[in-house]
Amino acid sequence: MSAVVITRDLMDGSRFRGALPEVVIVRSLDAAELSAATLILLDLSLGLDPADVVAIGAPVVAYGAHVDTEELEAALAAGCVDALPRSKVFRRASELLA
Repeated sequence: MSAVVITRDLMDGSRFRGALPEVVIVRSLDAAELSAATLILLDLSLGLDPADVVAIGAPVVAYGAHVDTEELEAALAAGCVDALPRSKVFRRASELLA
């Protein structure tokens, strides 16, 4: 397995699938697919603790609202390899998921 996106937003899932059709979309940390992920993209709007996602072991790229710089910075402090505004993550989706 490769990239797994944690989101409940159907539009986000559609955009990521447009960039990489085989990307796996899950809705929670309970998803079994996360254990085999080589990259995790985390939608910060879910309110999950980024440290819990980082603890899974795969590199984590968090994404959220561009105006919520504190949340993006907190994701980096929690161990995410990157934290991007939503607009940038979708512009770079193909690159991130490759």
